Amino acid sequence: MGFFRTCSEALLHLLSFTPSWEGNSPQKPLPLSGVEVHFHPETATPGFTCDYPALPGWANCNEPDSRDCWLRDTASKQPLFSRYDIHTDYEKSWPKGVHREFWLNVSGQTISPDGYLKPLGKVLNNTYPGPLLEACWGDDICTDDFSWSSLLRGPVLVFVQKTNSKFAQTIHVTNYLPDNGTTIHWHGIRQLYTNEADGVNGVTQCPIATNDTYTYNFKATQYGHSWYHSHYSLQYPDGVAGPLLIHGPSSANWDESWDPIFISDWSHRSAFQDFQIELGDPTSTPPVLGQDPTMQSVLLNGTDPPPLCVPAQDRKPIFTKIFQKGKRYLIRLINSSTESGFIFTIDNHLLEIIDNDFVPIHPFKNESIHIGIGQRYSVIVEADPSAPVQADGNYWIRTILSTGCGNIASYDNRTGIIRYESGSNGLPTSTQANVNVTCADPPLASLVPVVPWAVDHHAVNDVLDDTFEAFIDSSPTHGYNRWDLTNTPLWLNFSNPTILNLDNTTFNAEYAVIPENYTQGYVYLVITAQNLTGFPFKIPAQNAHPIHLHGHDFAILAQSTAPYDVNTSISTFNFQNPPRRDVALLPRGGYLAIAFRPDNPGVWLMHCHIAWHASSGLALQILERQSDIVPTIGSLAATESTCKGWDTWLAENNGTFGGVGNDQDDSGI
Repeated sequence: MGFFRTCSEALLHLLSFTPSWEGNSPQKPLPLSGVEVHFHPETATPGFTCDYPALPGWANCNEPDSRDCWLRDTASKQPLFSRYDIHTDYEKSWPKGVHREFWLNVSGQTISPDGYLKPLGKVLNNTYPGPLLEACWGDDICTDDFSWSSLLRGPVLVFVQKTNSKFAQTIHVTNYLPDNGTTIHWHGIRQLYTNEADGVNGVTQCPIATNDTYTYNFKATQYGHSWYHSHYSLQYPDGVAGPLLIHGPSSANWDESWDPIFISDWSHRSAFQDFQIELGDPTSTPPVLGQDPTMQSVLLNGTDPPPLCVPAQDRKPIFTKIFQKGKRYLIRLINSSTESGFIFTIDNHLLEIIDNDFVPIHPFKNESIHIGIGQRYSVIVEADPSAPVQADGNYWIRTILSTGCGNIASYDNRTGIIRYESGSNGLPTSTQANVNVTCADPPLASLVPVVPWAVDHHAVNDVLDDTFEAFIDSSPTHGYNRWDLTNTPLWLNFSNPTILNLDNTTFNAEYAVIPENYTQGYVYLVITAQNLTGFPFKIPAQNAHPIHLHGHDFAILAQSTAPYDVNTSISTFNFQNPPRRDVALLPRGGYLAIAFRPDNPGVWLMHCHIAWHASSGLALQILERQSDIVPTIGSLAATESTCKGWDTWLAENNGTFGGVGNDQDDSGI
């Protein structure tokens, strides 16, 4: 709302478009016989069930007054010690579910989620956002080729459930883009011993070539909600993203729930076009550094309606939900933006925050929650509005751009409506609370994990060697001054992913590989937004960066707007059950200190989740326990086959990747 300055402008750009929340067929599991634990989670779509055939005698215990429980052994004499619940250490233990299989395709399509045509859109199963993928805690997920591919050209998600499989989840991804490869990353999924399924081209695989398919297999050892998105260059800002939900327990009780909701900035141009603004112009006099491009609108659940003067039959509905007074609603939020941080708030309602990313936390209440790119929160809202109570029972849902974390043209933060009367159709007159719009994560003291960690005070690595500066490289790389973390921007060769070079003792500096060959304790990483003494000089740029680590939840030891001091800042570190998550903001001018357990051998990307910065090169690769990677993940035959397919397509279309006549202009991620 608010982008179009005239009704005529809006009408010129309206296009019929089916978002994922309208018209999708539900997942249809095949019936299972002899399953001991078989139930429909109250949060699930119709027809979906959680099944645990390996747990005879167990039962579901997740009820409105016991959301902290998931499964219990009905025959146990000590039921508190014989159940899977919110206190189970999910990094060590999870129930054994069933194998779930999904098919996705990526294709090009003109889309208009805000009423304005985006001719170069890219979508999953012909819809934006992509279809909701659902599983249950402990399930196996997989994706691969499917001979019925012609059935997938509409917004249908085909789903098959099996009881026996090496993997719990299988997802088959087919690429129908004529001029791009693709990959799919399962954001926040731990990928324990399945590094090859992480979905990062140039790191864990080659891109999937046009008309080829790649199969991802992994286990849902965590629970909660997240998203899946392309990690091929700048595809996800063009639409290649969808929600992911793994049913499990919660740290507070609730009555009803919503499917995961995307909050996103949006551009009408392809991100591949906008990226040229980010790169700047080094040939001008003086050279012009790049800047983050301007976005045009804000989408809530994949839509941003045009002005109210557009005829009703041509308008997309504003996101609307009905509240019943006294009920408690579980709302799952995802920031799937390109460059923007947002504050989520509902007028006259308090939020009870119960998890961050895939980590359950002790609940706390606030009027709003700041969500950085890639971050997720579950909040519970009680349908009991505070004064002034609106006579018509209508209240605005607001997504407010946080100060300094995004660049959006004139927009309206009123992106959704809560109604207490289902027959009401009037616009709310409620007013915005005086919320904090600072671009900052919630105070660390508020984000207390339910399952505690006590981080060893002594890092196993040399922390000074693993201290990085998030600034712009002072020397041009591949024609431009680019963002980086190490001494050079990340620059990948799609045809030669790191995972196929695990016998190497050295790597090209542009791969930004950081070896971490430890088998116990904690690895500390410090990321700063400043020039440190003794480090190579970089061009300062004042940004807060959402830092995402693949393959791990990390503990946040410190997060500060103060400058980092290599000798004294350790005094600010918290080692006793610090917050954990997989995305945390690096404050502008300050530092972020994190720690992870080296218990998941693999090549794991760490990067800024501002898409422009990641594509510029603000990333590195953690090479964790190099000699243990292949023994834990097994055969890389599928990876090698995908690379052959990519090289064949490349030779037929573009020549050698990065060579003469090829226009690679970004890091690859």
